Amino acid sequence: MVSKNQKKLIKSLYQKKYRKQHGLFVAEGKKVIRELLEANLKLHSLFTLEVGIFDVSTTLEYGITEEELKQISFLTTPQVALAVFHISEVKKTSSSGLILALDDVRDPGNLGTIIRLCDWFGIQDLVCSLQTVDCYNPKVIQATMGSITRVNISYMNLMEFLTLETSNSRIFGTFMNGDSIYTEKLPKDAIVIMGNEANGISEDIQSLVKDRITIPQFGSDQKTESLNVATATAIVLSEFRRS
Repeated sequence: MVSKNQKKLIKSLYQKKYRKQHGLFVAEGKKVIRELLEANLKLHSLFTLEVGIFDVSTTLEYGITEEELKQISFLTTPQVALAVFHISEVKKTSSSGLILALDDVRDPGNLGTIIRLCDWFGIQDLVCSLQTVDCYNPKVIQATMGSITRVNISYMNLMEFLTLETSNSRIFGTFMNGDSIYTEKLPKDAIVIMGNEANGISEDIQSLVKDRITIPQFGSDQKTESLNVATATAIVLSEFRRS
């Protein structure tokens, strides 16, 4: 059974300010919840149609009905279980290796996919501008499929971060008119910036980019204006790792 206070708490966690206030976020579905539990994230509470399918304390587990799950779920089609987890402390960003930076990425699906890509390509640090969508947004959590536990995600003033890092790493930015990524010699230590879905990298951030790269377009009609930011990130990270 779900109490009124529990319902109120869960529903409030759809909003960033309440996630920050409570230090909690929501995850749904067997796979995502199991991944988070295996990563030793601290569980606050678990609501499930199938009691006993997760190895958790019985004091934190609540058996509920399908109707109750529909009432607290953020999904159109609820997936067996919903869990509330404590938000982990962010680790200090590394000063070496390949670092991905996001300048105002707003779509939760894009951010979730990018986090999965970081996990796939072994990117330990993802630096997000303060305007980038919150990584604990329920839609982002769903899209990461558990990868959020294996990527260190920091939110900070991107200008300040890049200004401090200019002496340590080459800063690459993705543009429509840059040098082809397929012909560039790409280093192991670098910061790669991906921009906003509609406007790309902001002018202030552009001023700090020394290496402007692009993914060349091969289509004969040349009518596609740009690639989806998550798709572009996949290609860019693949090329950096291949090099």
